[in-house]
Amino acid sequence: MIGRRLSLLIIVAAFATACATSEPERVAAPVAAPPPPPPRAALAAPYNERAQTLETEGRLREALQARQIALTINPDDAASRASLAALQAKIDGQVTLQLKEGRAALQRGAQVVARRHFLAVLALDPTNRAAFEALRDQTPDVEMLSHTVRAGDTLPGLASHYYGNRALGEVIAETNKLAPNARLTAGTVLKIPEVPGVTLNRPGARPPAPRAPLPTAPGAPTAAAPPPAPAASAPPREEPAEVNPLLAEAREAADRQDYNQALSDLDQLLSSSPRNTDALTLKKQVLYTQGKSQLDQKKYKDSYATLNQLAKIAPNYEDSSTLLRQTRTRLVEEYYNSGIRYYREEKLPEAIAQWKAVLEIDPQHVNARKNLDQAERLLKQLDERRK
Repeated sequence: MIGRRLSLLIIVAAFATACATSEPERVAAPVAAPPPPPPRAALAAPYNERAQTLETEGRLREALQARQIALTINPDDAASRASLAALQAKIDGQVTLQLKEGRAALQRGAQVVARRHFLAVLALDPTNRAAFEALRDQTPDVEMLSHTVRAGDTLPGLASHYYGNRALGEVIAETNKLAPNARLTAGTVLKIPEVPGVTLNRPGARPPAPRAPLPTAPGAPTAAAPPPAPAASAPPREEPAEVNPLLAEAREAADRQDYNQALSDLDQLLSSSPRNTDALTLKKQVLYTQGKSQLDQKKYKDSYATLNQLAKIAPNYEDSSTLLRQTRTRLVEEYYNSGIRYYREEKLPEAIAQWKAVLEIDPQHVNARKNLDQAERLLKQLDERRK
C-alpha cells in the first residue's frame, strides 16, 4: 500500500515538472531580455529626433514646438528639458540680435532691411510685441520696383536715376544684400525700394528737373543758354516689367540653394495669386531640385515628402516619377531594416514604429506586416508578465 502511494507521488511530481519546463517555451521570451523602454519615452522619442533635425536646419521655432510636445508626453525627461532650455536661450539670443539690427536699419532709413529683421523676430517669437509694433508703426509696406542690371550700371548711378541722390546707393545695396561698393553683374535683377520722403522715379517717368540757377548779380555776365534739344531724339530705353518682390526673393533663395525659404516665399505669393505662372514654374523647379538633392544625400524621408509634393502639382515633371519610386523603395528598406535592428536589440516599441512606417508607405509589405504582428504579440506578453 505504501509502495503504491509512493509511485503515485512520483508520477504527479514528474507531471508537474514537465508542465513547468514547457511553460517558458510557450511564452517564447528570452529570460535575460531587458525590459523595453517606458511607453512615454518611446512615444516622445520621434518628437525629440525631429526637434534635433529641425534645430540643425535652423528652423528653431518648429524645433521648439517639437521639444514642447515631447515634454508634454514625457515630462520627467531631464535631457529633453535641458535641450528645451538651451533652444529657448538660442531663440532669445536671435530675437535680441534681429531687433537690434532692425532698429539700426530704421535709423539709416533702410525700411526694407528693417522690415526683414522684424519679420525674422516674429518668425522666432510670434508674440514679440516690440517687433509687432515696429512693423505696424515704423515699417509700413514698402513699394519696390525691379531693375535688370545693364553693363555699366553702378549702385550710385542707380540711386541717382531712381532717387536723384547718389548717396542712397547704400539703401539699394542693403535691400539686395550687397556690399556698398559691390560691382553689378549684367542681367541681375535688383529691388529698388521706396525711401520715405524721397520721390521714387518710375520706369518711363522723366527724371527730376534740375534746379534753376541762382540769380546773378547786376552787371555780372550771364551764362550761355544751353543748346536746344535735337528735333528727333533717340527712342527711350525700354524698361523691364516689374517683378513681384516675393518672386524675386524666391529666385535669390533658390540660387543660393535655400530651398525652404524659396518655397516659403512662393507659397506666400501663390496664396494671393494662385495662377501666377512664373511662381508655379519656379516652385516646380525648386521642388524637383530639392527632392533630387535630398535623394543624393540619402535623406530619403525628406526626399519622399518633397517629391510627393511635386507629384501633386506636376506628376510628370521631368523624371520626378522615377525619382519618387527610387526614394520610396529606399525609404521602405530603411524603415524595414531599422525595425529588424531594433527587434534584435530587444527594443520592441521602436521596431513596431519602424514597421508601421513601412506599412504607411507600402500597405502590401508582407514581411513588415508579419513582423509587426509578432512584435506586438510579444510586447503584450511581456506587459502581462510584468503585471
